[in-house]
Amino acid sequence: MMLLLAASLLHVAAVAASKVVSTGSTVSVGTIHYFVPPWSVGKVGAPIEDNDGLLPVTVVNAKTSVNASRLSEITKNFLESDDVIQQDFLKVVYLVHDSTLPDGPYFASSSGNLFNAYRLYSDFAGAFSETSITGPDGSHSVLPANVPGQSLAVAVPSRLHFQKTIDKPLAGVRLGVKDIYDIAGLKTSNGNRAWYQLYPAANQTATAVQKLVDAGAVIVGKMKTSQFANGETATADWVDYHAPFNPRGDGYQDPSSSSAGPAAGEASYSWLDIALGSDTGGSIRSPSQLQGIYGNRPSHGLVPLDNTMPLCPHYDTAGLLARDPILWSDAATVLYQPNITNSVTYPKSILAVGFPTGANKKLDNMLQSFLQNMTSLLSASVSNFNLTESWATTNPSAEPLLSMINSTYEILSAKEQGRLVRDPFYTNYAAKQDGRLPHVNPAPIRRWALGDDAKATFAEAVANKTRFMDWFSGNILKSDNASCSSDLFVYVPRTPAPKYRDTYWTGPQAPGAFSTSRISVMAEVPDIVIPIGEIEYESKVTNHTEVLPVTVDLMAAKGCDGMLFSLVRKMYEAGMIAKVKTGRSLVHGDDILY
Repeated sequence: MMLLLAASLLHVAAVAASKVVSTGSTVSVGTIHYFVPPWSVGKVGAPIEDNDGLLPVTVVNAKTSVNASRLSEITKNFLESDDVIQQDFLKVVYLVHDSTLPDGPYFASSSGNLFNAYRLYSDFAGAFSETSITGPDGSHSVLPANVPGQSLAVAVPSRLHFQKTIDKPLAGVRLGVKDIYDIAGLKTSNGNRAWYQLYPAANQTATAVQKLVDAGAVIVGKMKTSQFANGETATADWVDYHAPFNPRGDGYQDPSSSSAGPAAGEASYSWLDIALGSDTGGSIRSPSQLQGIYGNRPSHGLVPLDNTMPLCPHYDTAGLLARDPILWSDAATVLYQPNITNSVTYPKSILAVGFPTGANKKLDNMLQSFLQNMTSLLSASVSNFNLTESWATTNPSAEPLLSMINSTYEILSAKEQGRLVRDPFYTNYAAKQDGRLPHVNPAPIRRWALGDDAKATFAEAVANKTRFMDWFSGNILKSDNASCSSDLFVYVPRTPAPKYRDTYWTGPQAPGAFSTSRISVMAEVPDIVIPIGEIEYESKVTNHTEVLPVTVDLMAAKGCDGMLFSLVRKMYEAGMIAKVKTGRSLVHGDDILY
């Protein structure tokens, strides 16, 4: 036996060995899990007494001498402002002078090498499709770490390592990216397993992502999208990947789509600051409404969409989701430069849609109060707006609006995605898989078939869209030299009602008729979601009274995004709106139900 074993070892030794490359390590400090990357960021002069691996330490930059009282004050501030550091990191503190090392927590090796400490969080909401880590050279790779449980791990850096500057206004802001945007070094799935396996990792990063990174944002992973950014309902339509969990209420409500991952993540995780989504027909706004967070569809064309999967270039836009309205505004200013100008002069006329006239319910009172506060804030007048009546009044000889525009969105988006995504995907897959077709979820299949079967032509659909856009910008939300937009358009996008993710549907739900939320899509104007509160409902899941978010939407003339975000700041300063909380209640927080 010993001779055989020795011979076996000699045989193995004779084979050329592959290089062993460290991808980092996962460690625990108390009950908290951390990822330690393989690259050192510095070295401390004093030897480490603990020779058994890594030691949690803290670096404090001291320009002058620091006494015990001052050090206690500094470390107390660290603990209050950062979720990565904890008491165990403060057992060894290095006071450094003239160092390029930022303050904060590190792991030190026995030789004195320092490594960044990344705290690992669990993606219990299933919001991420893949999590990542950024190397010292700015490259991105899949996070080689996990935590106990049934979810992906997400690694976040210490907030203490970053300082915001004029050039880096988003320094240290943790960013999740919808999985339709390419990030160099990572694969893109577009919500489809076959697509993920067929194509290699991206070699370029989408401009929309790169602008946020250049401003200091830190990518922590890619977030789930419904397949090919089509409208899908949880859970029935989500075949390749499981739909993220909306944390609000009983925890089993539909998260909406297609930016489901970004919305669910923002509403679930206090450690996630902002998320980049996309909005074609409502893909940011609808999830933002159901999760009770801030979200925006910008003026069309405000930021390039290169290296991004298209649904319909005539409608596609990049927008942000957030809990903090000020951070949301700051990030939007970065994303849309140089095409955004903040304006602090506001319209004096408000066009209102969907607001109740009675006051018999809590919801009615909440909505009426918001509209009254907005009117007071802007010293504006309010008039109820009716889209179809306005069309008929200004176009007395034209066909009814809904006859002209009703299916334009569906036809145009179906035809464009079929040509730009489906056709090359099918061709490439067939070339690799002996002529086979890939699996595609029911919702995209239905949309593409609608485009194939539509009698209306692509050119006719474009003409209808252009006709509506020209009419709307010339008659309703007009450009204004003083206030940017002639009017502020305020509407109620939906009446909150439970939509359970365990409902059995007969198939993908048919597209709804043209509604107020489609105006911004057709007219290319900005449309932002503002959470204002929540109302109660009786959950069939918990057999208990739970709460659902209440939101309103604001629109303005095309190009007036800066004015809307300035208004967001004004509303926040006036106490009309607030940061929303994670958990089952956007107002009170509360633990998420499972």
